[in-house]
Amino acid sequence: MADPDPTPQDEAARAGWLYYVGGLTQDQVATELGVSRQRAQRLVARAMADGLVHVRLEHKISACLDLEAALAKRFDLHLARVVPALPEGMDTATATAPAAAQVLERYLAQSDPLVIAFGTGRALSAMAAEVMRTPHAQHRIVSLISNIAPDGSASFYDVIMRMADKLQLPHYPMLVPVITDTVAERALFNALRPVQAVMQLADQADVTFVGIGQINDDAPLYKDGFITRAQLDELLAAGAVGEIVGGAIDAQGRYIDTPTTRLIGSFRIPAGRDKPVIGIAAGKSKLAAMRAALTGRLINGLVTDESTARALLG
Repeated sequence: MADPDPTPQDEAARAGWLYYVGGLTQDQVATELGVSRQRAQRLVARAMADGLVHVRLEHKISACLDLEAALAKRFDLHLARVVPALPEGMDTATATAPAAAQVLERYLAQSDPLVIAFGTGRALSAMAAEVMRTPHAQHRIVSLISNIAPDGSASFYDVIMRMADKLQLPHYPMLVPVITDTVAERALFNALRPVQAVMQLADQADVTFVGIGQINDDAPLYKDGFITRAQLDELLAAGAVGEIVGGAIDAQGRYIDTPTTRLIGSFRIPAGRDKPVIGIAAGKSKLAAMRAALTGRLINGLVTDESTARALLG
C-alpha cells in the first residue's frame, strides 16, 4: 500500500507525537523525520500551537486513517485505531495507550449504565494511566483475570484497581490465583460464589478491553512468574502462539487444551462475540498472537501502531 504524501499538519502531528509522547529531543525528532533541527523545532512548535498535540494526538495522520480502513475491511472489525509508531526499541504501550484511553472514554461518557470488562498486562496498564480522572458512577467495571502469582505476589500490571481508583466505579476484581497447582484446586476456586458472580458479570459486559500476549520465550505469562519454563514448553509444543486473558490460542485463534491451561482461571472470551471486544497490542513479538486473535474472531476491535498494522496487512 503506497503512502499518501504527508500534509504539513501530518508532519507537525508526527513531530509533536515523537517529542511529547515519545520523549525524543528535537535533535532526535529531526533525525527520525529526516529534516533539519530548525525544521523539527518549527514542526514541534506548530503541533502545540495548532492544538494537534496536548498529551494525545488530536490530528489523524492520513496514513494512519488509511491503515485503519484497511484493517477494518480485512478483518471485519467494528473499530480500528492506528497511531504513529515510535522508534525501534521504545515501549509500544506508550504509543497505543492514549488512543486506547480515548476509545474507553467514549464508552465512559455514555449516560446509559455499562458493564466494562478489562484484562490485564502492560498495554492495559498504560491505558489506565492515560484515562482522565473523572467519576462515572453509572457504570461497573469487572476483571477478566486475576493478577496473583502462585507465590501470592501480585503483578505490577493490574488494571481493575487502577481504573476503580481513577473513576470511582463499582468494581469486581477476580480475587483468585491466575494458576493453581491442581485441577481440583481450580474447581474449588471456580465454585466460590464471588468468583461465579464475577464470571457472570464478565459474560454480560457491554464492552471488553484486552491485551494480546505472545507465547514464546518472551511470553508475559512466563516472564511475570505465572507459569514455569516447563509449562511454557508444554504450551509451545501444543501449538500455542498467543494468549488472551490467560486463554492460550493456536495460529487459527482456537483455544488449546493442555494440563497447564486447565489450571488457569480466567473468563474465556468466546469467538465471534457481537459486543465490542477491543484488543490493544503492538510490536513484532506480538504479530503471530495478534493474527491468531483476529483470525479466530476473538477480538472485533484493535488499537495498534503503524508498523504493526502494516505487518498485519502484509
